[in-house]
Amino acid sequence: MTIDRRKFVTRATLLTVGTSAFSLFSPTLGWSHSPPPGGSAPSPRNGPQVSVSVEDLMKPGPLDEMSEGTENATVTIVQYTSLTCEHCARFHNNVYPLLKEKFFDTGKVRLIMREFPGDRLALAASMVTRCADKSQYFPLIKILFKTQNVWARSQDPVTELFKIAKLAGFTEERFNTCLTDKKIAGGLRDIMNRGRSNFTVSAPPTFFIDGQKLSGGLSFEDFEKLVLQHLNS
Repeated sequence: MTIDRRKFVTRATLLTVGTSAFSLFSPTLGWSHSPPPGGSAPSPRNGPQVSVSVEDLMKPGPLDEMSEGTENATVTIVQYTSLTCEHCARFHNNVYPLLKEKFFDTGKVRLIMREFPGDRLALAASMVTRCADKSQYFPLIKILFKTQNVWARSQDPVTELFKIAKLAGFTEERFNTCLTDKKIAGGLRDIMNRGRSNFTVSAPPTFFIDGQKLSGGLSFEDFEKLVLQHLNS
């Protein structure tokens, strides 16, 4: 497929100046400034443990909940994540596969993934995952985190993002349409704002295990211990 470079220049401009759908997020990003493509999230913070209302946490938002595991699982983990966040990538690449094998695939634990895009490139990537078929959501998440150092740090990140989107069957037209979808952009904005205002999520990655809030980087052993505590309680 031949890529029209002019279209990608236009799309990259949208990412830079925050026009069109991206302007919906400019006042409400997780940080006071937008880091350059591939910018890191704040350092992990493992402060005092707090809990939120599970009933409020589980209320559906404007977009479908993207989850793994069974809905009737004993324990539910809600994760707020950003696709350009280094700590989020480290969790998803190193810890998540072990949790998936031991807890998600066995039906003991359900994972709900919610978006908390820390910059406009993270927003664009999240929009692509939401525009894809639901069956492609987690495979795309996996690829985006595995290749974060490539696409998020590229001089032409939108072109790199399109290369990944093509793996999920996107055409150039579908990709460009996705990046200007105000309904999806608005839904992602609402998910992020609700996480911030209702559950004091300030930066990704933030996790809730049956309402128990955990912020920052945790090892598999840390997660395993906490999940087993909830399973046995």
